[in-house]
Amino acid sequence: MGQEITHRHFKKSDFDRYRNKLDAELAWVKNWFAKKSRDQTEHYERQSLPTVGFELEICLVDKKGEPACVNDVFLQRLKNTSIEKEVSLELAQFNLELNSLVFKLTGNVLQNLKKEFERLWLACSTIAQELNCKLLMIGCLPSLQEEHLKLRNMSPMTRYAALNEQVLRSRKGRAIEVDIQGRETLKSIHQDVMLESAATSFQLHLQMPFSRSVRFYNAAIILSAPMVAVSANSPFLFGKALWCETRIPVFEQAVSVGGFDGAVFGPIKRVSFGSGYVKESLMECFEENNEHYPILLPEIFSTEIEDLAHLSLHNGTVWRWNRPLLAATNENNTKREYHVRLEHRVMPAGPTIVDSIANAAFFYGVVTAMANQYEIPEQQLAFFQAKENFYLAAKQGLKGKIIWLSGQHISLKALILEYLLPMAKDGLSQLGIAREDIDYYLGIIEQRTKNGQNGAVWQRRYVEKHGKDMHALTLAYEKNQLTGVPVHEWEVS
Repeated sequence: MGQEITHRHFKKSDFDRYRNKLDAELAWVKNWFAKKSRDQTEHYERQSLPTVGFELEICLVDKKGEPACVNDVFLQRLKNTSIEKEVSLELAQFNLELNSLVFKLTGNVLQNLKKEFERLWLACSTIAQELNCKLLMIGCLPSLQEEHLKLRNMSPMTRYAALNEQVLRSRKGRAIEVDIQGRETLKSIHQDVMLESAATSFQLHLQMPFSRSVRFYNAAIILSAPMVAVSANSPFLFGKALWCETRIPVFEQAVSVGGFDGAVFGPIKRVSFGSGYVKESLMECFEENNEHYPILLPEIFSTEIEDLAHLSLHNGTVWRWNRPLLAATNENNTKREYHVRLEHRVMPAGPTIVDSIANAAFFYGVVTAMANQYEIPEQQLAFFQAKENFYLAAKQGLKGKIIWLSGQHISLKALILEYLLPMAKDGLSQLGIAREDIDYYLGIIEQRTKNGQNGAVWQRRYVEKHGKDMHALTLAYEKNQLTGVPVHEWEVS
């Protein structure tokens, strides 16, 4: 959910001051985009390898599989360790976020990402054992109950308290109503934003070449449907069998705030698939954030305009499933340089480290191939159809059928096996990824798709055999996760 702030309560004057700061930074960004566009036209764009990294949201559970509300103590134990700066508190006291280092997208990058994942996981597992709990990476924790989602279990950060207050203020005090129609129906009412903590994700970051950033961003939007289908891992919430990737409607409804004034409860939502493809520049997304979404957290920073502190905070309260970022790098104490980055947010956490790296390999490969191909995909698939594909894939997983490029009706399994896996191999090859890593990780995606067993399917098969004991499911899942065996090989014992 982002950086910490110092104030929880705000006055009208705070919003006015913040608006001035935000407008000034937005103007700076607009000038930066204009200059970069001129530079690329004049062939001045510096060519360099893109970098990648990830964010992983995890759950802390006790020996019974219950949520363990100890993340503040956990973070205290991490002080003065090698990963102190890479772990942060999430919304609920039973959640943490792990942030990876960044790596050049070439050569042995997949091995490097796996080693980085293992480094963070091992260090956190050691602390968890000291606190008599375990780590779990899963989209929606099966053992989670509504009583766990109380304000007393909110992480002790001013940002979260302020966000909760401002979301409810924006909703004019109206409670958050959850209505998810899946295999079963879940309806519930919440007086705060704690429901958001029920959804944990594996977010991929990709530094995009500026000259092709529009193509990369739109390709990621189109690919969101097959990505969520192949990685689905959230079939249950509060004991109800819902979507294959229930995390999608959970997050969208947990922070259900719209646009200005009369649009607060309208179609514009802060958590969404977005409003359309980018046409000319990613600047369109930043302008849309400014024009359509009210300021939630008007924290004033003592920073320079080019630090973009206020723009970053505001953009961090608009959650597109594919979110563009403007980030700065300052390597070797040289002049700070900016780049556009994509945050691909559609995938859930888990089931295993090797599954996660396989998901990353698949995404980076296909999005690269699609962004670089001669025919422009977004001209062959209307945005509304890409959006419908996404929600259908989240509901039905690998069993779904969608409309693909040029109006082609195709099952998601066939799409992945016949079209996207060859594209992924081509894209990774273009990037110079090690051949043995390409074969190994894409082989996992291939077998998962052929077997039809992702995390969501395994969980459903477990419940079909053993019944709806969500604690038993959680513990059985955790046992399989510890083996490191990819999910398509998991058996239901």
